[in-house]
Amino acid sequence: MEFEISAAESLKGSKDDFQKPAEKSAVNIIVNEFLHVLPCSFFHDMILGFPVQAYLYTTVAEKAERSADMNYKEAMAYVEEVGQYGMVMGLSSMRELCARLGNPQDQLRFVHIAGTNGKGSVLAYVSTVLQKAGYRTGRYSSPAVCDYREIFQVDGRTITQSGLCKYMEQVKNAAEAMAAEGLPHPTAFEVETAVAFLYFLDKKCEIVVLETGLGGAEDATNVIETTLVAAFVSISRDHMGILGDSLEQIAVVKSGIIKNKCCVISVKQQPEVMKVLRQAALLRKAKFFTADAGRAKNIRYGVTKQHFSYDKYKNLEIAMPGRVQIENAVAAVEIITALGKMGFLVKEEALRQGLSLARWRGRFDVIAKKPLFIADGAHNEDAARRLAESIRLYFAGRRIIYIMGMLKDKEYDKVLLNTFDLAEHIITVTPPVSGRAMPAYDLAQAASEYHNSVTVADSVQEAVEIAFLLAGKDKETVIIAFGSLSYLGELINVVEHRDTIRRDTHGRS
Repeated sequence: MEFEISAAESLKGSKDDFQKPAEKSAVNIIVNEFLHVLPCSFFHDMILGFPVQAYLYTTVAEKAERSADMNYKEAMAYVEEVGQYGMVMGLSSMRELCARLGNPQDQLRFVHIAGTNGKGSVLAYVSTVLQKAGYRTGRYSSPAVCDYREIFQVDGRTITQSGLCKYMEQVKNAAEAMAAEGLPHPTAFEVETAVAFLYFLDKKCEIVVLETGLGGAEDATNVIETTLVAAFVSISRDHMGILGDSLEQIAVVKSGIIKNKCCVISVKQQPEVMKVLRQAALLRKAKFFTADAGRAKNIRYGVTKQHFSYDKYKNLEIAMPGRVQIENAVAAVEIITALGKMGFLVKEEALRQGLSLARWRGRFDVIAKKPLFIADGAHNEDAARRLAESIRLYFAGRRIIYIMGMLKDKEYDKVLLNTFDLAEHIITVTPPVSGRAMPAYDLAQAASEYHNSVTVADSVQEAVEIAFLLAGKDKETVIIAFGSLSYLGELINVVEHRDTIRRDTHGRS
């Protein structure tokens, strides 16, 4: 039998406080058992009879309360369960859910980021800079790559398991009450977004940086009304079945995050996109600024460090590789500048530190160096084109081996068309997304239309082993895994723990 006892705590309370008939017999049984393990001197000097019951009653009650709370396994099971509700555009359900939780989002201030590619990187830059400037900063992004909890962070730290359970239970209770009243049950993304709001409010975040899940106007994150900056990264064609068939239609949907009199920052976009964003800003009396990467000077590209100068800031350093990261970092500088005019002052030293320390997993992410192994979430035409630009920039003339995993509702043919000619060999895998995953064999068939050296892997681990086998001892070979983010977390784990996995598999110590 295990007891947790503190002499100081055992003396708390009064005898009358603990006369609870319903639980007295159980407590007495525990006390009687406890009496046999304590020396007599302990009773005379420390306990004096009733405080043991007092303490033990408190301990039993606390443990009973804890056991009634949601645990992490149950929280994850609930997240999986609500996945059945799919993806529903619109804000009515999200507004109802937040209202039942006390509208926590109304007590927070936001930088809201929308766009097709680059949201997470800009979020990482901005939130890290704000953190280094001393502001308690929340960040919310999706999907997770390595750990589910990583989508909820405060000052760069992921939410604890117990914290996640605490807020998830509150949201679950509200969601189930809605369903019991005949209202639609909130979707998984709506549940997660509500959890984020509760978490950030509880942690007293001074500012929250969050990215949209899909689109803008009818995305669950757009329930917020206290936006300071609405930011737009590159907008291109993706999710056309939901957002629209043209760039103009997609831009209209994404421009929905612009709130009255907020500040709008956008990277340089296609003319029709810029027109839509400017008109939306004008309609809502919001100031509009362009983050033009063309004004960046003295650019030095690198896989581990990159440098550039922008306006008054000379020789800024970023650690995230990829040609597009200059554009993303410029957007971050403009967002920080805009926030400074709203009272969130950031010294140049904090800006420099934040930019250089920012990281974003799964985006041209170097996960091994011998041979060089990169994981990237390029899963649409624009991202594939930018990936190809980075490959040509950093690895011209080197052997390239691909690992690819795609969802069947993505433009896998256009991804292949933009990247196939740079690879010596392509290995295909099936992402772990039920119903949407493109089977590795089908992707291999499609790849074979462009490339004559394609291999199907039965698992992510097998794909990694095949890639290392093909690379051999050639230090100049580069392995690049890209496509759906859904399989990159497993891949990163396999690569980073490859030696351990191989020892376990082969029975070696």
